[in-house]
Amino acid sequence: MVLTERQRSDLHAGIYEYLLSRGSDYAVAAEAFAAASGVSTEDTKDDDKNNNNENGDDKKKTRRSTGGGGPILEKKWTAVPRLQRRVLELERQVATNARLHAHRTGGAADGDRSTNNNMMPGRERRMLPRPPAMHTLQSHSAVVTSVTLHPVYTMAASASEDGKIILWDHESGEYLRTLRGHTNVVTSVDFSPGQGKFLASSSTDLSIKIWDVKEFTCVRTLRGHDHTISCVKFVPPPIGALFLEKQQQQTNTNEATGGGIDPSEAGSKFIVTASRDATVKFWDLETGFCDHTISDHSDWVRCIAVRGAKSMIGASKGKEQEEQASSSSLALVATSGNDRTIYVYDANDKRTKVCELRGHDHVVEALSFLCSSLLPQKGSAAPSKSSSAASTNSTWDYLASGSRDRTVRLWTVANGGSCLMTFRAHENWVRGVLVHPSGNHIISCGDDRSIRVYDIKSNRCMRTMEDAHPHFVTSLSMHPTLPIMVSGGVDHTVKCWQLD
Repeated sequence: MVLTERQRSDLHAGIYEYLLSRGSDYAVAAEAFAAASGVSTEDTKDDDKNNNNENGDDKKKTRRSTGGGGPILEKKWTAVPRLQRRVLELERQVATNARLHAHRTGGAADGDRSTNNNMMPGRERRMLPRPPAMHTLQSHSAVVTSVTLHPVYTMAASASEDGKIILWDHESGEYLRTLRGHTNVVTSVDFSPGQGKFLASSSTDLSIKIWDVKEFTCVRTLRGHDHTISCVKFVPPPIGALFLEKQQQQTNTNEATGGGIDPSEAGSKFIVTASRDATVKFWDLETGFCDHTISDHSDWVRCIAVRGAKSMIGASKGKEQEEQASSSSLALVATSGNDRTIYVYDANDKRTKVCELRGHDHVVEALSFLCSSLLPQKGSAAPSKSSSAASTNSTWDYLASGSRDRTVRLWTVANGGSCLMTFRAHENWVRGVLVHPSGNHIISCGDDRSIRVYDIKSNRCMRTMEDAHPHFVTSLSMHPTLPIMVSGGVDHTVKCWQLD
């Protein structure tokens, strides 16, 4: 072992002091070691004699500060296992983060960016939830009614029957903030598209509130429904919306705007709400007034799903391809409830009805389009020899529904709408449903306390997470790009699930 003179003197002094501290049995060994190593014994003897003397104390402090004292050697020895434990903790943390963010490197969990999912199809990440839950978030004192994920930050929001909205960090599992303002059950929450600067919430107190996520304050309250408000969603903007261009300019120049809710900040100009008064209302975020009311439903409207528009690039040939391109280019709003009928509307312009979907035998509790950004996206309508373009457009038209009849149904809204398949795996009411961002899977939850994953291609339930919550599972939300899914339950908790 190669040591410097300073390190060697520190080691010898520490050994000598240790031998002296062991008593008279080690005195001979201490003197022999001092003679062999050249350790000066005078400083130690002077320190012992003058321990109560100020000068002696100064000498002792000086000697120990130069590294000759036993305590310093003991601290170094005890620091080694502590540092080893810290290294192990950091290594585990690195491995966890590599699994969480492997999707950013083409599925390579070891950080090798050259790995490609197409090279080894058997190891491709399907991004499906698996037990156990990463975090169980506890702070609500009543049933969790709704959960949603922030489009940019590692933030989740949960609503509850206790009247509170709680913000969490789903990556660390830490509590962030509680938003208070509703006087009754909070039924639904939804982040604004784009940068997620605002959060919308609905309640049985007949109000809709818009919250500033940065300041944690309520910036607008909307009223107009005559009964319980079941659900709230931000309406996807149309292709070529002027405020989207303004939003891009503000993002590039880091400009800030004041005043009310600017559509360029919210990424949307309207929100849509569903109510027990059998109406669906569109609200203007700038003015706070109801812009349009739909009264097609005959009973309680319980759920809403929204889908962004896709701009189709390339010339399409044939009537069927033109109709498919036309349906995919629309921003859509789907609604359903106690009347068991699903209505799909054009989210913009005159809010005309696109199609009606019928087939459920009981109340429809949940709806979901493909999990993706609500901002307009680019697609391809050009004909191709492969079926990839047609497959992409068909998944973009997927709509999933969950019902109290214990079934999950997959629909297409293209060409007038039709039911593609029905899954009958749940043993009780289906309370939440979503279409996986890949378009290959559907995930659902229900009152049988389970979360189930269905494979669309094989038309089967491929994974069942039994007892995902100790009680009924009420809601689900999945991030379109990050490998995270959250669920809420009657057990007052929110659970974060890692996707494999």
